[in-house]
Amino acid sequence: MSNELAHDFSPLIKIYKDGRIERLTGTTTLPPSLDPQTGVESKDVVISKEPALSARLYLPTKSATNSPNKKLPLLVYIHGGGFVVERASSSIYHNYLNALVAETNIVAVSVEYRLAPEHSLPAAYDDAWGSLKWVASHSDAKGSEDWLNRHADFQRVFIAGDSAGANIAHNVGLRIGSEGLGGVKPKGIVLVHPYFGGSEAIGAEQALPPVVREYMVGLWRLAYPSTSGSDDPLFNPGKDPKLGGLGCEKVLVCVAEKDALKDRGWRYSEVLKKSGWKGAVDVIESKGENHVFHLFNPTCDNAVALLKKMVSFIN
Repeated sequence: MSNELAHDFSPLIKIYKDGRIERLTGTTTLPPSLDPQTGVESKDVVISKEPALSARLYLPTKSATNSPNKKLPLLVYIHGGGFVVERASSSIYHNYLNALVAETNIVAVSVEYRLAPEHSLPAAYDDAWGSLKWVASHSDAKGSEDWLNRHADFQRVFIAGDSAGANIAHNVGLRIGSEGLGGVKPKGIVLVHPYFGGSEAIGAEQALPPVVREYMVGLWRLAYPSTSGSDDPLFNPGKDPKLGGLGCEKVLVCVAEKDALKDRGWRYSEVLKKSGWKGAVDVIESKGENHVFHLFNPTCDNAVALLKKMVSFIN
């Protein structure tokens, strides 16, 4: 066993020259459960065996019991982790989805996508798309999953993700715009601290140490070895001629003041407005906060404010 490193993307992942992969975070998982604090029930479902694709579903039990015929908004959530770490069952995502579902009174589907580097991009994009198509197959109330058939309102579908998950959410939103989604058109997309980039440094990026910029671009290249580079439209939406075709009515972009990716979120809202897209885009900035702070400190004032903003966007 060699301890020689091929890639060191601490604090996320290390890859050794002998091919070993060591994930340094996102390995703590929780089983699905009935959460006593929020009253939200969850379960894991298999979407397809080949490719291996699954999701974790969340249902607010009080609503489902008290108003069994009332349809609830449906959220498809895509977790972050630089395309290389975290899972739908990761403790931070499981706990956050419980809180979000309880607060918003929605049904949620948390996507379990294949991770790089074992499964290079576009695997994660394809998995998210496959999950969305599976969700849409329930719009006639005849799908394979009872919770979606009985409780989900397919006129009120939303997609959300953080970091790399926000990147995926944006890109599947474009695919919905160009290919359609079996009669389902999402009302809105929430991008929390989206992991976008570009060859040209913008805003505060110009003052970042080169090592930070190299890390952000290097991680993208690790996840997508065949990428055309930092201006790949999948990574730099401003370079995408199809941006105006985003398949939803409204977008909420959330950024954090101390996040190295902050200016990418602001830039995204600007290029989206100029793209010819007919929807409405709103940006919220959390002052004094860093990347995905709300997952690690969900009860702080700014995290509560961010959650409330997401709740009002969906409702």
